[in-house]
Amino acid sequence: MSARPGTVAVVPVDGLPEVAPGADLAALLAGACDLRDGDVLVVTSKVVSKAEGRVRAGSREDALAGETDRVVARRGATSIVRTPHGLVMAAAGIDASNTPAGTVVLLPTDPDASARRLRESLADLAGANVAVLVTDTAGRAWRTGQTDIAIGAAGLEVVHDHAGRTDPHGNALAVTAPAVADEIAAAADLVKRKLDRRPAAIVRGLPDLVLPAGRHGPGAASLVRPESQDMFGLGAREAVLTALGGAPSRGFGAPAHPAELADALAALAGPASVVRREGAVVTVLLAGTDEARGVERSRLSTAATAFGWRPDPITDGEHLLRFTRPTP
Repeated sequence: MSARPGTVAVVPVDGLPEVAPGADLAALLAGACDLRDGDVLVVTSKVVSKAEGRVRAGSREDALAGETDRVVARRGATSIVRTPHGLVMAAAGIDASNTPAGTVVLLPTDPDASARRLRESLADLAGANVAVLVTDTAGRAWRTGQTDIAIGAAGLEVVHDHAGRTDPHGNALAVTAPAVADEIAAAADLVKRKLDRRPAAIVRGLPDLVLPAGRHGPGAASLVRPESQDMFGLGAREAVLTALGGAPSRGFGAPAHPAELADALAALAGPASVVRREGAVVTVLLAGTDEARGVERSRLSTAATAFGWRPDPITDGEHLLRFTRPTP
């Protein structure tokens, strides 16, 4: 099937057998489809994991701790965690479907490396320069339902940065950067489908996104937002509990600017207390009774923790509260 110029075709890959540990996945894929230069082959992570032996006995709960970097949020039986890859997923992406009863499938250890190996093998087996995406299903914090995203990529520019360009009306684009790898992953899922046992699809018509042979690109790891820039690194309840614990957490992102902290503390402080900012130090001169100062000290220290700052042990009795920003 050929796509007309300017159009994109999504072609399902049928006929793949059940993938067992140690299977030559590249050979199975090459034998099941007609790959052409400029194609993007999208493969669900589950069959990659099966081929790489990432199937484990037990339940998702049994495997969760070993696949968790840190917990983001828990609601009932659902745990949203950050994986060692940096992905934020329910149950660390551990899958208990389409696998024998009593077993689960873990995500590939290094999905970008898996994509690179598949791409290199397919170049030899099919004689075509194709990009490869390894995908998995994830929810979105602000929307109901799930969609497929790219967790591994090779041979593809995963993001198109439009910063510096102008739209047809002459407006400058500052932050527009389509995550094309995720868009392709979601499009491919329309024909793979969850219940059809069809773990791969070809997206055809995007040759300008496919890199030359030998160039794999930054991989899907480059789509993971650094924790220092993550404004939603903890669930709402978890953020409150962590701040009350008094210890800065990775989930709060980078420490806030001193002016931002000073403004927040000024809004929380009592009317007679005075908040000052001097360089990278923020101080609060507490007023009121001993009891009132104790309550205010606790509230302001909790707030500062949420902003990534910490109370300085150097204080002037019970009246002065001093905060410093941790150095990277």
